[in-house]
Amino acid sequence: MLAGRRGLLLVSAVLLIGCIAAGRPDVAPTTGATAFIAYNGTTAANAPDLQGVQVGSHMLLAAPGMSVSVMASGLQAPRFMAFDGAANLLVADMGAGAVYRYTSLDQRTQPPTPLLKGLDAPSNVALWGGYLYVGETTAISRYEYDPSSGSIGSREVVVPNLPNGGHATRTVAFGPDDSMYVSIGSSCNICDETDPRRAAILRFSPDGSNYERFAWGLRNAVGLAVQPATGQVWATVNERDNQGNEIPPDLVTIVEEGQNFGWPNCQPPTAARQTDGADCSDVTPPTVAIQAHSAPLGLAFDGNDLFVVQHGSWNRDPPAEPKLIRIHFDNGQSLPSSASDFLKGFQTPDGSRWGRPAGIVVAPDGSLIVSDDQAGQLYQVRTIAQ
Repeated sequence: MLAGRRGLLLVSAVLLIGCIAAGRPDVAPTTGATAFIAYNGTTAANAPDLQGVQVGSHMLLAAPGMSVSVMASGLQAPRFMAFDGAANLLVADMGAGAVYRYTSLDQRTQPPTPLLKGLDAPSNVALWGGYLYVGETTAISRYEYDPSSGSIGSREVVVPNLPNGGHATRTVAFGPDDSMYVSIGSSCNICDETDPRRAAILRFSPDGSNYERFAWGLRNAVGLAVQPATGQVWATVNERDNQGNEIPPDLVTIVEEGQNFGWPNCQPPTAARQTDGADCSDVTPPTVAIQAHSAPLGLAFDGNDLFVVQHGSWNRDPPAEPKLIRIHFDNGQSLPSSASDFLKGFQTPDGSRWGRPAGIVVAPDGSLIVSDDQAGQLYQVRTIAQ
């Protein structure tokens, strides 16, 4: 795996642990079980000296020993991806309303003929039980799919009539319990939802039956991934805006059945009251809290590391930059111990951006494939051969 070959050493800087109070990220916690808070300053301090890597006409900064190349371009807004059983890369392109199938990781300047097209803003793909599942804004659909030949069956809607408006991505993941997990964001920044499916992660049987509200109080859980070592479901969560530059943090967290993460009435990581009189006694603290307004999206496990894509802020001043961070687990531990920058350089000093990474997946050869929904590109991040 990439982590095993990489051999990177984390600088043993102390990560900030706990809560945010009055915009101060240096306040120690008094309650809660959050492993740590990884602000941009701490992830930068923990990283080894990042090395300049030329990618087209731009310079990125990558962890030592890494190379970065443009694997594919010409896409509109590629988001989440998956590899099938025959090592083909499937890419959901929200902008094109399409799913593309790359049969190799050779560099391409134009996408292949769509495997699926005419979709409703597809944001992710997942594979299970001989089917390709697609998360569309108002439905979860699936297709019989043969990875070897690329043959695709007709569309079957397994979860229809999902709520529209507000946050539009619908992420699908499958757990070791053979259940289908679906994340649906809120319709607003801070409000009381009337639809219980909003701001929640739902659980279904793979055919869309047996609906359950799995966890809630998650303003916009975008990315879902299952940790191979534990079978636990993890999510990235975009928290509320307009509370200040550092309040509240965004989340990278384990999500378990019946947990309430506090939105809209309680702020992470310590369940501070958003509204007077709110009952925050049953709120679950996040596993990891990261830079407020950094907009974490895709996430992928690789050995002892969890790679998280930060899409970057839309209204923070100064802007939180788009980048990848690496959350590290010590051997045999179920909770992470540290976080560090892994890949950045998409934002210029004046705050403008030429790219915004969105999704990430580990390739069968151990490299990382990263989607960029602003530049319309896919990057391959590999260990440089010694």
